[in-house]
Amino acid sequence: MYFHPPKSGDVAPQSGQPVIRAVRALVSNADDYGASDVHDTQDSHWISGAPAPDGTWDHQRTHPPIANPMSIYPGYSGSRQSWGVAKVPSVIVEVEDQDGRIGVGVSTGGTAAAFIIEKHLSIFVEGQAAANRSIIWEQMWRASIHYGRKGLCVHAISAIDIALWDLYGQTIGVPVFDLMGGRTKDKVPVYATTSRPDHAMALGFHGAKIPLPYGPGHGIKGMADNIAFVARWRDTVGPDFPLMLDCYMAMTADYAAELSRRIAPYNFQWLEEPLMPDDYEGHRRLAQKMNTRAGGTVLATGEHEYTRYGFQQLMDAGVELIQPDVMWMGGPTEFLRIAALANTRSVDVIPHGCGVYGYYMAMALEHVAMAEFMMMSEQADKIEPNFGTMFKNEPLPENGYIALPDTPGFGLELNRDALNLARPFDRAT
Repeated sequence: MYFHPPKSGDVAPQSGQPVIRAVRALVSNADDYGASDVHDTQDSHWISGAPAPDGTWDHQRTHPPIANPMSIYPGYSGSRQSWGVAKVPSVIVEVEDQDGRIGVGVSTGGTAAAFIIEKHLSIFVEGQAAANRSIIWEQMWRASIHYGRKGLCVHAISAIDIALWDLYGQTIGVPVFDLMGGRTKDKVPVYATTSRPDHAMALGFHGAKIPLPYGPGHGIKGMADNIAFVARWRDTVGPDFPLMLDCYMAMTADYAAELSRRIAPYNFQWLEEPLMPDDYEGHRRLAQKMNTRAGGTVLATGEHEYTRYGFQQLMDAGVELIQPDVMWMGGPTEFLRIAALANTRSVDVIPHGCGVYGYYMAMALEHVAMAEFMMMSEQADKIEPNFGTMFKNEPLPENGYIALPDTPGFGLELNRDALNLARPFDRAT
């Protein structure tokens, strides 16, 4: 057995490195949409998936239903707002150094995440240097393992980690993608997640991902209606515009396998997140069935997976495209580890959602071919910021590409006037 030599001492800021003096966890009380979770919208928004009472939609005030983990229950089979998809709002982290620079990070978690950040995780950040992101991440992860590992606690770690990368970029005067090795693209290609792929095509996106309307709870008719739904969209956009199908954890492995077989004639690039994220055996069975058709629809997932350990299990199960969300799965520090692991196994990586943070990952990493852009206009007919009013300067796509500036860090400015920020656990008082 090989014994590791003991560490010579604790890692501390080196001479000349600015020391982090404060970590603040904030929540927004915005009047308008301004959140890290795109579901924080009204029922009239397409992403809520609320059709008319008779099940129809007009793409104006009513929209196609969206299959989800709760749609097997009749009482929650309508709008996703019915089961509280947006009841846990954003948390915004500020990490300030001794020179007054402030790094900003965002995730989902609201007051609950703010408690974890202020009362626990701040221990490992304050007094450190933003340059030491790796050991800060590891200490936060290890110290919270007895109650964390996935979900809310890793959201909190992610927000801090994003803020640290933002702060360090500001400290040395370079954008985050330069900290990761520089640009690998002139501009970042993006596809649209939307209820209207026809609009996405007209706006120049490199494909469109549409939500699956019906799940196993809708029976044989639901399956037939799903096929009719995807067939109509394929007919509308023609044979060459890339389409993807988002299943949002709504299916069983057998249902997903049958769906993938039936949509084969319509040339969908990937089938996204069909199963509950912890069903690794189901993913293995489904991957075996889908991967037997070389060149067919790819199994994609990972939006609700966490850390390299979880993504390793997905890759072991045969998932061919992973979709880490930088704001949820551990932040940029962990994203780089996951992307490297995927690259060694010829598994594709496309960041889930996460707005500008996903664009920076795609810019820095050659094997991340594109990023996702959420169509946040109510009728999915025009381009609006993914984060609503949260930032004053969120980069937006033009003709399917997003240009990123050389502004240090992530280059974002909080729209404090619109957000009406509060600090639930102010340790300064």
